[in-house]
Amino acid sequence: MTLEADVLAAFPAEVQIPAQLVADAVAASSGASPRVLVVLDDDPTGTQSVANLPVLTRWEAADFTWAFAHIVESQSQPAVYVLTNTRSLDTVEAAARNEEIVRNALAAAGDDVRLGFVSRSDSTLRGHYPLEPDVIAATIADVTGEATDGVVMVPAFPDAGRVTIGGVHYMRGTGDDAGKLTPVAETEFAKDASFGFANSELAKYVEEKSQGRFAADSVIVLDLNIIRAGAAAANGSAGDPDLSAKAIADAIEPAANSTPIVADVVTENDFRALALGLEEAERRGKKLLYRVGPPFVRGRIGQEIREALSGEEAYEGNAPSTAGGLIVVGSHVGLTTRQLNTLTTQHSAARIIEIDVEGLFVSGADEYIGTVVAAVVDALRDGDVIVHTSRLLIKTDDAAASLKIARTVSAAVVAIVNRTLKTFPPRFVIAKGGITSSDVAAHGLEIRHAIVRGPMLPGIVSLWEPVDGPAKGIPYIVFAGNVGDDESLAQVTRKLSSTF
Repeated sequence: MTLEADVLAAFPAEVQIPAQLVADAVAASSGASPRVLVVLDDDPTGTQSVANLPVLTRWEAADFTWAFAHIVESQSQPAVYVLTNTRSLDTVEAAARNEEIVRNALAAAGDDVRLGFVSRSDSTLRGHYPLEPDVIAATIADVTGEATDGVVMVPAFPDAGRVTIGGVHYMRGTGDDAGKLTPVAETEFAKDASFGFANSELAKYVEEKSQGRFAADSVIVLDLNIIRAGAAAANGSAGDPDLSAKAIADAIEPAANSTPIVADVVTENDFRALALGLEEAERRGKKLLYRVGPPFVRGRIGQEIREALSGEEAYEGNAPSTAGGLIVVGSHVGLTTRQLNTLTTQHSAARIIEIDVEGLFVSGADEYIGTVVAAVVDALRDGDVIVHTSRLLIKTDDAAASLKIARTVSAAVVAIVNRTLKTFPPRFVIAKGGITSSDVAAHGLEIRHAIVRGPMLPGIVSLWEPVDGPAKGIPYIVFAGNVGDDESLAQVTRKLSSTF
């Protein structure tokens, strides 16, 4: 570990940039033909940093037509999230899904809407990289003839403790380790069975994951000296965003043939400075794709940080049910297990039902699921129910086999949620974990179109309002496995529950 203050001491202070300055720059560049960012989100937790944007769990051309119309009619900012769930797929499936989505989005846009594409993935560097941006770039080129000059990688997620400084991606410490930084390759996330990695320096990570196709020394690094090039002098002014934008665009100028570009980010102002620089680079003619963590889109479109929703705001416009709420926990990272333990300790009124993962593989899954559903429905009549998979993680050394096990478990969770919804709809639903929350949204709750209302905790944990399907009007909380502290799951549940 190292101290964040010591690492930052080598770089300028951040440039103060209002969100509106970015929003105005985006609007000015759009002109008569609006540009909409299509965010291919490899699990649904990427929405936790934004508010009032449409989300799709299906991606036919008609779904994009709905989203583009919603943006115009509601005058929301120009971005739409598409829930791809590709982090739970193998490489062949993930590639095919990315291609299908891009083709359908371009078909729906036609000549009326200009599109930019964002590949949103994990802030701890897990996911199909460089596969996904490669497929997006190839599909755009095939459909439009437009080549991609650069792929901008911005995994930082300061709200959740992930920052990039000097081209190195770190995780911030908490509790007694507050103020310390751990290179992300030294954390549990780097040992992921499907997406493990060895390098925290992003240029070397690119070389590692591209198997040498992109050498580390060919990666353009936008460090804080560039991002903060317009930093204020000692006179105490806010700094000059134009200088930062120019420095960023100048640094990107050599990019060609999908050159990887990695960016430092520590604060929201860094995101906004980067957004202005990217806007300037694109104004000069650069064609860019983005591979990013959750907050990038908020900064890129100039959206203000939405304060955490209250319990009253979560139900605004919908009468809450008198039933209990359903909390579904599938993630196995250590933080999730600690959050689950805190919730079960504090919420003594909740019924706790464990899904025996081993039982799914050794007994009749359908019969077992039916038994669980009956228990969940019975408990919901009296209060909240916590359904969690057993904490023993079954995995193998084979990445594809590990994903197959994860999908089998997720299918059982989805079936339990879906049967429960259609038997006795809960007051709210919280899904903990990336794959879990994706499958619960698209299949368990049968959400096709939703609106991201905002975060339930500052900068993290997203509330979706389903606008169609059997879950319409039921608050749905998308809760990543790797965010928050030990109290976070209990805090969100307390906001929504009538018995906690």
